[in-house]
Amino acid sequence: MAAPLELSCWGGGWGLPSVHSDSLVVMAYAKFSGAPLKVNVIDNTWRGSRGEVPVLTTEDNTISQPAKILNFLRKQKYNADYELSAKQGADTLAYIALLEEKLLPAVLHTFWVESDNYFTVTKPWFASRMPFPLSLILPGRMSKGALNRILLTRGEPPLYHLREVEAQIYRDAKECLNLLSNRLGTSQFFFGDMPSTLDAYVFGFLAPLYKVRFPKVQLQEHLKQLSNLCRFCDDILNSYFRVSLGGISPAGQETVDANLQKLTQLVNKESNLIEKMDDNLRQSPQLPPRKLPTLKLTPAEEESNSLQRLSP
Repeated sequence: MAAPLELSCWGGGWGLPSVHSDSLVVMAYAKFSGAPLKVNVIDNTWRGSRGEVPVLTTEDNTISQPAKILNFLRKQKYNADYELSAKQGADTLAYIALLEEKLLPAVLHTFWVESDNYFTVTKPWFASRMPFPLSLILPGRMSKGALNRILLTRGEPPLYHLREVEAQIYRDAKECLNLLSNRLGTSQFFFGDMPSTLDAYVFGFLAPLYKVRFPKVQLQEHLKQLSNLCRFCDDILNSYFRVSLGGISPAGQETVDANLQKLTQLVNKESNLIEKMDDNLRQSPQLPPRKLPTLKLTPAEEESNSLQRLSP
């Protein structure tokens, strides 16, 4: 009997099995290849302090990062690319590199750096899935990690300032979306009628951008103008994730959004309270330690104590 394969990943919302791109990549590939994953959605019992998700756990291994997880699944004979030619395999690698270089920085910025999106959607959603006090620490750490990754790949001369970096990454992302749209054309998948690794990556990057309701939707609006990419995401959701989605109605989605808004207010209120308490502690005057007064004994008391120490 094969060892069980368990995937720990972020959960879903807005009609998605997961709102997290890396988690979606692995989940989609597992569906395409037939890998029997047991999905464990992260909740308030989670104990991972570094935010490394998704994580695949087997009898002998613990593997993180989508590329490493997909390589492991291929070695277990779960291969979504077995029908691809050598040229198509090379194209897959090239397009994945393009996605990570041109599209990923804008996706990270949309979720984790754009302040309106982060404080009203991303932070409350992820914080609600984490145990206290990790819920107050890890979202900010993940936001800083996303910003550092963006600046590492884009914050080089002549783009010295964040605004210049933002403008460039969104230009690159729109060009990448246009290239993907032209490459897909009217086909169901990128290499014909069967989904492959490239389809898993494109779906993982595009679906959250397409479905999550953000207040700032610069890149989302551009994506929605490319109807074949939207149809591509919808087809995969309907064909491979229909059971796990549960068919949320528009009225149900409105309830979810209303609950998220309440959660946003609660998380922000708790964060502000903790920040105020911390500021008050830092600003309060630090009094020197008080010296306890020394009690002096009367001569009679001193004599009595001396007799007590001498008596057997």
